[in-house]
Amino acid sequence: MKISKEVKTGMLALFAIFMVIYGYSFLKGSNMFSSDRTFYVSYDNVAGLAVSAPVTINGYTIGQVKNISFQDETGRLLVTFLLNKDFDFSQKSIVRIYSTSFIGGNALAIIPIIDKENIAKSGDTLQGEIEKGMLETISKTLKPLEKGMHNTLSGLDTLMLNFNTILNDSTKRDLIEAIASLNKTMKSFEGISSELNSLLKENTPKLDSTFTYLETTTANLASFTDSLSQINVKAMATNLEETLASFDAIMSKIENGEGSIGKLVNDEQLYTNLENASKELEELLRDLKEHPKRYVNISVFGKKEKPYQPTEEPKN
Repeated sequence: MKISKEVKTGMLALFAIFMVIYGYSFLKGSNMFSSDRTFYVSYDNVAGLAVSAPVTINGYTIGQVKNISFQDETGRLLVTFLLNKDFDFSQKSIVRIYSTSFIGGNALAIIPIIDKENIAKSGDTLQGEIEKGMLETISKTLKPLEKGMHNTLSGLDTLMLNFNTILNDSTKRDLIEAIASLNKTMKSFEGISSELNSLLKENTPKLDSTFTYLETTTANLASFTDSLSQINVKAMATNLEETLASFDAIMSKIENGEGSIGKLVNDEQLYTNLENASKELEELLRDLKEHPKRYVNISVFGKKEKPYQPTEEPKN
């Protein structure tokens, strides 16, 4: 049997509608194929209870809130919740709104009363109450926040008033001039930065060669350092000590008058003779300069030689 395109299209449309309804129900927290039990509870004030809030017994989650709506014209609220766990309790049980935490929100807690002759069935309306002191606790918790917010706003108002008082016409003028000056300074910095970039761009080859030279110098210095580390400093010190010892021995011999240098240094008579010879040589040279004819005398006609007369020494 061949199914026509129209039938296929209709089946596909029905499936799509079913999926839309099922998805909508699932997003709302209900399951079309589940055997959940539905219960109702009435409140004058739900204290911020929200749809999908958990429903618990002794702290154990057994369901969730499905819907919250107005019950009548007086403004009472009807809360619908589902239970997905099998636990029997009587119709006299109390459904209490309580706070899980200040941030976590509120939830429903079933305070079970066991009465096998009066078991609650799906569709029953149960008695509700709000946890004692919860509204007061919320109010007390929000009151410091309200006070702090009020103080903050008051301080902000005072700050703005002081700011407006300080920011008079003269101050505004000075601030405008300061901003203008700052803009000029920033433009100057931009010009300097541009010139610096141009200078660096023009001298990039020189900088590269300089850094290359520095690298070479560093490598040579490292090589020189390695060479110094390979020198036998101990042997050099030993040789230097031996040389100094030999020099010390020679100086000791000279001081003791040993050898030719020692005799020359320590013989005072030799020093005196050398001093006298030096003086006589000086007199001879001076007399030679003053009377050269005494030493070089050429006589054509046989003139007699004059006897030598010493000259007087100059007085100091």
